[in-house]
Amino acid sequence: MSLLPASAVEQYARDGFTVLRGVVGRDTLAVLEQAVEQNMAAPGGWSNEYEQEGGGRFFDDYVNWRRIPAYAEAALGGVLPRVAGELMMTPAPRFFHEHVLVKEPGTSTPTPWHHDDPYYGIDGMDNVSLWVPLDPVPAAVALRCIRGSHRQPRRFIPNRFVDDSPYVAAAAGFEQFPSAAELESLGETVVCPAEPGDIVAFHFRTLHSAPGTQGHPLRRRVVSFRYVGEDVRWATRPWRTSPPFEPGGLVDGDALDDERFPRVVL
Repeated sequence: MSLLPASAVEQYARDGFTVLRGVVGRDTLAVLEQAVEQNMAAPGGWSNEYEQEGGGRFFDDYVNWRRIPAYAEAALGGVLPRVAGELMMTPAPRFFHEHVLVKEPGTSTPTPWHHDDPYYGIDGMDNVSLWVPLDPVPAAVALRCIRGSHRQPRRFIPNRFVDDSPYVAAAAGFEQFPSAAELESLGETVVCPAEPGDIVAFHFRTLHSAPGTQGHPLRRRVVSFRYVGEDVRWATRPWRTSPPFEPGGLVDGDALDDERFPRVVL
């Protein structure tokens, strides 16, 4: 029996994102809240602090699911892999990693416009990020997505979150990130407010951003769970990927048949 309406699956394929209301249960949210607090108290080796002005905090960390069991529980069981499988139309989604993003009140640093695909050392169109908010995210601080941008053939050199500078000056198959004016021409920008229990699902190639939290009195805690499907293959990038996974025996073109990327059979 399908968990999602056909309209949500169709919207995801067409627009590169969809907002799913009331999908994640209160018990799962409570467990994830505890996991995020544990994560922030004891960050992993790949954590980052992006806030530059000193008025708030923009924390992120990823790939802690082996040491924080709640992340693994949510990623490998329950509703999230089912959602990922239905959106990608696969009976066996593969978990790629989790990513925690916390903006405390008064954080001026935004999440700059980007698409996730170039940051990752993989290629393929069968993928989804499930952006799970643990706090109310009103429109003023919500994720913005450019409708249909995942179908653009253009791929952009990643920019650093800390200062929005490019990883490299030039790379074959990639171009410098476009100006704000050019971004507006790529498609309609849609704001995606969300509440705890909702999921904002978006494609790795969907262009997206989010403002800081200045003027917003609440925290904005999010755990994003990333999954891949049948066509995804290992790929070398001309920069250090994020997360900085080592090949571990994988070579370009290999399926991610590796214990770091477990498959969930639904």
